[in-house]
Amino acid sequence: MSGIIGKKVGMTSIFSADGRNVACTLIEAGPCVVTQVKNVETDGYNAVQLAYGERKEKNTPKPLIGHFKKAGTTPKQKVVEFREFRVEFEGQVDLGATVKSSEVFVEGDFVDAIGTSKGKGFQGVVKRHGFAGVGGSTHGQHNRQRHPGSIGACSWPSRVFKGMRMAGRTGGDRVKVINLKVLKIYPEQNLLLVSGSVPGPKNSFVILEK
Repeated sequence: MSGIIGKKVGMTSIFSADGRNVACTLIEAGPCVVTQVKNVETDGYNAVQLAYGERKEKNTPKPLIGHFKKAGTTPKQKVVEFREFRVEFEGQVDLGATVKSSEVFVEGDFVDAIGTSKGKGFQGVVKRHGFAGVGGSTHGQHNRQRHPGSIGACSWPSRVFKGMRMAGRTGGDRVKVINLKVLKIYPEQNLLLVSGSVPGPKNSFVILEK
């Protein structure tokens, strides 16, 4: 599984060759620095650890400062491990090497985007689960338009079943969107244009897997 770390810039749309208006997301992907290379002999599996985004040294824990110095790079914000990095990149993923988006992806590739969805706080069942609500406001209804309604049974089982869809904290979850097509690559600016939407707000970290 090859991949790279990036930052969501925002959304836009472009016209395809057949004239369709395609919604897409602009991602600043890389450049990333290889901060650790794992192998079967020492770690039990093959993996490559990439780091992205600059971070102030005073805000970095001392163990991480030493970890980054060993790779010959400055402190980074985001560190992600990619297992079973594809064979064709083995010569380019030595400790301290720089990995660019144009080296991992080509136009037309399909990628999976992983991010943290926008946090929406405590929400009711209409927003959180898509309940329709009561609808009408007549026939004795009073302040029940967006309420959940009945949540339990009668004397048996005399409890509310686990997993009942109710109000609660919404968003802020790890979300993976699969099969997004790479529409355009701008290697000079380290930008990728992928079809569809990517989870998270602007300037949030995004992991792209191939």
